Amino acid sequence: MNEIHTPRLLLRRWDDDDLAPLADIHADPHVMRWIDDGSVLDEDGTAETVERWEEEWDEEGFGVFAVELLGSGELAGAVGLSVPEFLPQVLPAVQITWRLGRPFWGQGYASEAAQATLEFALQDRGLDRVVGIVRPGDESSKNVLRKLGMVPERETTHPVHGFPLHVHSIDLTEYQA
Repeated sequence: MNEIHTPRLLLRRWDDDDLAPLADIHADPHVMRWIDDGSVLDEDGTAETVERWEEEWDEEGFGVFAVELLGSGELAGAVGLSVPEFLPQVLPAVQITWRLGRPFWGQGYASEAAQATLEFALQDRGLDRVVGIVRPGDESSKNVLRKLGMVPERETTHPVHGFPLHVHSIDLTEYQA
């Protein structure tokens, strides 16, 4: 399955027309504040990111979706699954991740897309556990994790950047569609 429809969103694979709007999202320091070290990305960095996401689709059978609004066709951002190789102490694991452009914040899109992605992970891809990794202070993302039914599992430190991380998780036995 390469597409997921929700009441308001289409989650799909990436195409060339997505690069410019995603680069705009990645250029916003408010969006990128909690992602990796908080650095913004230019169009080349965005292209490299999408290429990595597409490679993960090919290698793992899951990856990060483009999130498109059904009504307008606008690219709202990205949501999906990835292997958190940067954090070896949680491996083996698959994490759920998202980033939406600021015009799309506060409307429930992140929760809607993340819920569909979690269902995809646990029911369609047969994963038995998914983690969410957030930095202290990122209350919006913690709220999405709570809505997904994820519970705190451990606290750790980013091995490269040194800031604290909170790992939440849910497994198939806890998941309720």
